[in-house]
Amino acid sequence: MADPSSYRPKPGQIPDSPGVYKFRDEHRRVIYVGKAKSLRQRLASYFQDLAGLHPRTRTMVTTAASVEWTVVSTEVEALQLEYSWIKEFDPRFNVKYRDDKSYPYLAVTMNEQFPRVQVMRGQKKKGVRYFGPYGHAWAIRDTVDLLLRVFPVRTCSAGVFKNAARTGRPCLLGYIGKCSAPCVERVSPEEHRELAEEFCDFMAGRTGTYIRRLERRMTDAAEEMEYERAARLRDDIEALKKAMEKSAVVLADATDADLIALAEDELEAAVQIFHVRGGRVRGQRGWVTDKVEAVTTGDLVEHALQQLYGEETGDSVPKEVLVPALPEPVEPVQEWLAERRGSNVSLRIPQRGDKKALMETVQRNAHQALGLHKTKRASDLTTRSRALEEIAEALDLDSAPLRIECYDISHLQGDDVVASMVVFEDGLQRKGEYRRFQIKGFEGQDDVRSMHEVITRRFRRYLAEKEKTGEWADGENGLTEEDGRPKRFAYPPQLVVVDGGQPQVAAAQRALDELGIDDIAVCGLAKRLEEVWVPGEDDPVVLPRTSEGLYLLQRVRDEAHRFAITYQRTKRARRFRASPLDDVPGLGETRKQALIKHFGSVKKLRSATIDQICEVPGIGRKTAESIAVALAQAAPAAPAVNTATGEIMEDEEFATEEYATDAESETTAGSAGEPVSAGSSDERRGQER
Repeated sequence: MADPSSYRPKPGQIPDSPGVYKFRDEHRRVIYVGKAKSLRQRLASYFQDLAGLHPRTRTMVTTAASVEWTVVSTEVEALQLEYSWIKEFDPRFNVKYRDDKSYPYLAVTMNEQFPRVQVMRGQKKKGVRYFGPYGHAWAIRDTVDLLLRVFPVRTCSAGVFKNAARTGRPCLLGYIGKCSAPCVERVSPEEHRELAEEFCDFMAGRTGTYIRRLERRMTDAAEEMEYERAARLRDDIEALKKAMEKSAVVLADATDADLIALAEDELEAAVQIFHVRGGRVRGQRGWVTDKVEAVTTGDLVEHALQQLYGEETGDSVPKEVLVPALPEPVEPVQEWLAERRGSNVSLRIPQRGDKKALMETVQRNAHQALGLHKTKRASDLTTRSRALEEIAEALDLDSAPLRIECYDISHLQGDDVVASMVVFEDGLQRKGEYRRFQIKGFEGQDDVRSMHEVITRRFRRYLAEKEKTGEWADGENGLTEEDGRPKRFAYPPQLVVVDGGQPQVAAAQRALDELGIDDIAVCGLAKRLEEVWVPGEDDPVVLPRTSEGLYLLQRVRDEAHRFAITYQRTKRARRFRASPLDDVPGLGETRKQALIKHFGSVKKLRSATIDQICEVPGIGRKTAESIAVALAQAAPAAPAVNTATGEIMEDEEFATEEYATDAESETTAGSAGEPVSAGSSDERRGQER
């Protein structure tokens, strides 16, 4: 590990101007490339106290052995040079988007005498018009098959074309009217090129004008009683419309835009791009990348723009690029895009309307792509086995931890403090064994103390189950209920993971020590997920960035956090929906629903007499008296106010449906937690923990 001070340049040597810099390792390999508006300020930020650096940045500067820079005139030049160097040196610490596959394009070889329509993959060639990318090659062939009826452009290979020219006989497509057969001189090179240009215009989105022209020609042919020609034009129009139906209209006609959305976690990011031309989605693509440097969402967007348009010019760069976050600063990136296109490019975040709705669709695709990527990695048996072996090796365990339990604490500014326990066996979720806890030992916010309480309660129950059933005496039967289901806390894990650093790990280990349990390993994941803490160690265990073990620990930790915050929100929502009827002894949910349905609101129920309450089916006089007393003792809620008009709104406008909709499908967590089903993923965190 190198000491950054050993190669730190003197402040006076670094120019205070825009430029691009390279960090090299001891073997002179470029490991990081960056750009800066001020090289002096940016490079100085790398040579501060290592403890103040982001973990990824700290790893980079300690791996490097030298730094060098190149001064440029403008930030746009810096952006261009940064892209060129990243492409040339492939630095290990730079974010690099890579296609998860080679996407096929519909290509028209306008650089040939007789342009050819074909499917192309890989690097783009000069003089070839590209449309797409498409998700599958068969989608291109289906579209081309429909369009060849109207635009009979050559699709054959050079060998087939030469053979037809030599024999004077066209291929099958020439006989059935789906090729104009330039090989046997049915059309001149100029006429064939005009067909190819019309084909390109149609694919570029200029569809309305061409269809209207065909419709006029069809009408004229019918008026001139040339019915066969009119029928053919009619069929051509239907073929074009059918081809257009394959890509739905999503934006206003003639809108050319690319929409870029991101889904990210602490270690990885997925990007999805929709290419909209002429208001229709003409292509879609996506990548997944490791976040090997400290980057914001804006930085990821900038890297995606470089990847997308670094080799593009002209119309390949659309007039409008919609993104979830703007790079900082945005002006150089926007100017660079304008240079690539040759005219102004709008780079912005959609705020409303159809474009915002389409961006939400792209965002969902990005989340699904990231989830699918994670699922693929998790579902592979070999990958899971390697992950468990890496964890065992990193934590110095005797064997792979086949059962892992992870714990997380969640609260909202110290209120509704809860905890979660999730279980992974053989690297896969066991949702039926998830548990949740309410923190009962104290009031307020103390994650360390909460973690100690949860671990104590969970393993105290484990010891009680073990003592009651005789785990070793009765074998497996001692660990199951009469119906064959596992007892709630009968199985011990080989590894306990806690969400947190040294304090949380120490609390969990102390709880196990107090219970006399010494055969369960403990570790913790720090907030940024690069560091794995073990009890009694001053330094964390740092797993490699490509480690499947680190990836599995991240999934475990994320699932525990999701489960904890879902329960915390549910608990808070129930508290907000509390009603005076909750204090009536013996009054269950069914009769609460009947009361609200009969009277319409709590206000009307409060003003009802005991005899009127007795009219509700299932409500006896004694229960009615209890209801009346409870409502009389409860202070009426403050009136609701319409904030737009200042009008005080009556309770009738808020006739509650809580008893009709809040039938609990999950069991309330008791002192040791209860089994529940997994809820939805958390979409906002706010100040929640």
